[in-house]
Amino acid sequence: MIICICGPTAVGKTKLSIELAKKYNAEIINFDSVQIYKKMDIVSAKVTESEKENITHHLIDIKNYDEEYSVYDYQIDSRKIIDKLLKESKNIIMVGGTGLYLKASLYDYRFNKEEKDNKYEDLSIDELYSKIIKLNKDSKVDKNNKRRLIRELINLENNTENKLGDNLLYQDVYFIGLETDRKTLYNRINDRVDEMIEKGLLKEAKYFYGKDYKSVLTPIGYKELFKYFDNEMSLEESIDLIKKNSRHYAKRQFTFFKNKFNIKWFNTNYEDFNKTIKEVIDYIGEWIIC
Repeated sequence: MIICICGPTAVGKTKLSIELAKKYNAEIINFDSVQIYKKMDIVSAKVTESEKENITHHLIDIKNYDEEYSVYDYQIDSRKIIDKLLKESKNIIMVGGTGLYLKASLYDYRFNKEEKDNKYEDLSIDELYSKIIKLNKDSKVDKNNKRRLIRELINLENNTENKLGDNLLYQDVYFIGLETDRKTLYNRINDRVDEMIEKGLLKEAKYFYGKDYKSVLTPIGYKELFKYFDNEMSLEESIDLIKKNSRHYAKRQFTFFKNKFNIKWFNTNYEDFNKTIKEVIDYIGEWIIC
């Protein structure tokens, strides 16, 4: 079976994934787009080695920051792992916050554009950039790097010109969602950002400062601190901006999961998380025989 744990950032998905993996002797597949990258540990709240409790995790730390990776790439990689594990009769836990990755992985989500760049080789840099801006006016792609422009255009087309299939490709798939009231979630997000700063987010962001790659400019937590490094903001203002952008992102995550998946939602009990774990296991137990 495949158990998918969904929900906004800071709601408790990682802890639940570990407990369910132990319960069902499962391996975990990440569907967070930032945890794909090496060294982006604090900014992505990446599961630590101690937190893993010797549970096998897939699709974490598989790319360097200067390597491109799209939802199309994730679709190919995740399906290979899913097919392999199911063939071995292993249970799977999928956990993360990038809903588009999960959708592309499990559903008949088809890309209209192939991953080929030769169709754009004859275009000038200005022509390529013009096409990109039409699809994403906020693109941070290097305007003078033709190869990067081509790759950015292909990624944008793949992410916008596709067919959002509604048919699951796999059987025995369970969608579990964690939620809490907005005030509690926002307080947890604010606290998590403060904790990230204490753990060394400034040092991590400094390492990526000046590296003009999509992987670096996308996560919430780096670009806000870059404004501090550039003397555009005070450190306090940058941290407040991280919190604000994280809260907005959590709202978008929740909306996507609500609209795109048939999820059984559970309120996270932060006072006694074991109760939340038991509720989820009881629900799953209604449908399967362990």
